[in-house]
Amino acid sequence: MVKICVIGAGIVGLSSATITQDRFPEATVKIIADRFGNDTTSWGAGGLFRPSLKHITGTSPQTVRKWCHASWDRYIGLAQSSLAKETGISLVTGFVASRENEDFMFKEITINAHDLSKTELKRLQLPYNFGVSCTTVITEVTKYMPWLMKRFQERGGTLEQRTIKNLNELAGEFDIVINCCGFAALDLVGDKKVYPIRGQLVKVKAPWIKHWYLTSDNTYLIPHCDCVIIGGCRQKNNFSTSVDPEMSADIMMRAKKLFPQLEGAEVIGEWAGLRPCRSPPRIEKEFLFSQGRKLRIVHNYGHGANGITLSWGTSLDAVDLVEECMNDLRTSKL
Repeated sequence: MVKICVIGAGIVGLSSATITQDRFPEATVKIIADRFGNDTTSWGAGGLFRPSLKHITGTSPQTVRKWCHASWDRYIGLAQSSLAKETGISLVTGFVASRENEDFMFKEITINAHDLSKTELKRLQLPYNFGVSCTTVITEVTKYMPWLMKRFQERGGTLEQRTIKNLNELAGEFDIVINCCGFAALDLVGDKKVYPIRGQLVKVKAPWIKHWYLTSDNTYLIPHCDCVIIGGCRQKNNFSTSVDPEMSADIMMRAKKLFPQLEGAEVIGEWAGLRPCRSPPRIEKEFLFSQGRKLRIVHNYGHGANGITLSWGTSLDAVDLVEECMNDLRTSKL
């Protein structure tokens, strides 16, 4: 029986693990991670599906579009199914606004997308030159990730809390490793192309806000069932995971200036985390040799702030590479 290990229990790791189970039901799959659940970076994600080429560099637009379309098909399928409540995925209408005329992929993938006129932007009190209105999906990760984990374990998947220092540790223990370690790739595989972009969010209770808003100034609102997520910031190479009170104050100031409807909202939480960025995201296979053993590695990390949007699409590609590794494994045993 083929033994497969997934390193990392964030949204990318869980997606890779469940797709692997779908594709290779005869294999055993284990997730090894030093952090699970609310200790992962993914747990703090706002969850807005926002297809864009702006922050995904080094990869061809065709590939990025393929990843986004694959993820969209996954999420909208769940949003329109009997699993919508359990997975925390819903269709929500909202607005993206920008000072420059960007290539808004929202119009290509989402539902009922159209350009906002100057009059509409004025009515929305959005001081921007360009905008799009559309219906997209919002994934409440605090529901979706536990659902993925439950599904993974019900189908025989196992977990181990462990810090892997070197991939060679796994040689002989597993046949194939899917590396979804995110920012930890800097140390685990010495990938100097990986860097953090720090993000910070504020959670408020504002049930009267039903639409999402996304601006090119990193200020946004994302409604969840029990709160509204307010962001944010993009601080490159800031390694701090502690909440900065001054940043929270700045986020709230910016948000209230743009969205006066936030007045009266009660702050109920804050979060800060490091988005694992890489140009391009690393979706590729690699063979390592340790003490005469061949370890087949598939890398799937470096999604930055686009983990929700890209995770299912890149994981499908990663599992295609796992299939190539499976074929190599079969050939080596002949």
